[in-house]
Amino acid sequence: MSSLPQELKRTLTFVLAGGQGERLKPLTAGRAKPAVPFGGAYRIIDFTLSNCIHSGLRKIFVLTQYRARSLEEHLRFGWNFLPRRLQQFIVQRPPQHGESDAWYRGTADAIYQNLDGIEEEDPGHIVVLSADHIYKMDYGRMLREHLKNQAALTIGAVRISSEEAKRFGVLEVEKSNRVRSLAEKPQSEVPEIPGQPGECLGSMGIYIFSRDELVRRLVEDAALGDESSHDFGKDIIPKMIDESRVFAHHLANPSGKEKPYWRDVGTIDSYYETNLDLCSIEPSFNLYDRDWPIYTLWHNDPPAKTVFDDDERRVRVVDSLICPGAVVSGASVKNSILANRVFVDERADIDGAILFGGVVVGKGAVIRRAIVDKWNSVPPGEQIGVDLEADAKRFKVSDSGIVVVPRDYRWE
Repeated sequence: MSSLPQELKRTLTFVLAGGQGERLKPLTAGRAKPAVPFGGAYRIIDFTLSNCIHSGLRKIFVLTQYRARSLEEHLRFGWNFLPRRLQQFIVQRPPQHGESDAWYRGTADAIYQNLDGIEEEDPGHIVVLSADHIYKMDYGRMLREHLKNQAALTIGAVRISSEEAKRFGVLEVEKSNRVRSLAEKPQSEVPEIPGQPGECLGSMGIYIFSRDELVRRLVEDAALGDESSHDFGKDIIPKMIDESRVFAHHLANPSGKEKPYWRDVGTIDSYYETNLDLCSIEPSFNLYDRDWPIYTLWHNDPPAKTVFDDDERRVRVVDSLICPGAVVSGASVKNSILANRVFVDERADIDGAILFGGVVVGKGAVIRRAIVDKWNSVPPGEQIGVDLEADAKRFKVSDSGIVVVPRDYRWE
């Protein structure tokens, strides 16, 4: 068997980045879910692509589809650094609308429509990733296990609570980690981890396939036409569990010093909570890990700035992330995230807010537990998140009371 670095060179990666993110609207009204800003300085897709770079994966197809312009621009300007002359690349691949003139109809169909890319690159292994999650993971470790087990498929797995199981695919595994079954979003009985009541093993939507096995399965699935939903979790993987060697790989933090971390930010509430956790003294996810930095498109903005400190215009910034280009002018900012080019004017009071790039907050405005999308100019004296009943008449308000102001909102 070749060394792991050689095997990584022979691996082709597909990043599924066409998700609509219906539950994240209005943040996804004009952009794909992987392009939604996160943590002030990043996009959601940056975490998956950073994992690829750190893991040694250098041949990456990003499959785009829904409202892809923002995502494609981010990839073009922020992720174009791999040298093609060394057979390394991050390339966008929208639906080709070939003989069927179809969009990607499912996760498996998305790869099937790119079989030409597999043929051209001639990989030994194929990694399939979702661009929708926040986590750190060394895919090289997963590939090593895949090779050791002589697996046809290895599935990334993470511990989740049984209460969350209905949102995920749930795996049942043997002591050897060979997969016995996959229950897709079970609504009743959930296979719990032996000896761990209340916990089960969730599929992360991360797969490593042997090339020949995957191609054969995709061709067979495509031939079923409308009889299949062309989805890995519903159609491809259950058959493979019965007929091939399928194993689970348990998520571990790359450094081994921190607990494994994986979050699905598929709802407004989970997105908000995961972002705001970054502001805590000891956040669950470490953005400051020098051994595993998160890469992104950096804008040419000046340093963040705070001004004024007198009785009427006292600046106060506490437990917050302030990105380059942001200015806090005699205002109070607490437990909040200010993206690049945000301006907060005098006597404004921000607490528990996520302000996207270019937001301007007028004098004396109050914002509580809210997400304000890009390029909004919040009028002086405006109140957001103070009266949720009034907010619900003009904005989306989540189940837990998070107010979401859409991009370029027309203020009255």
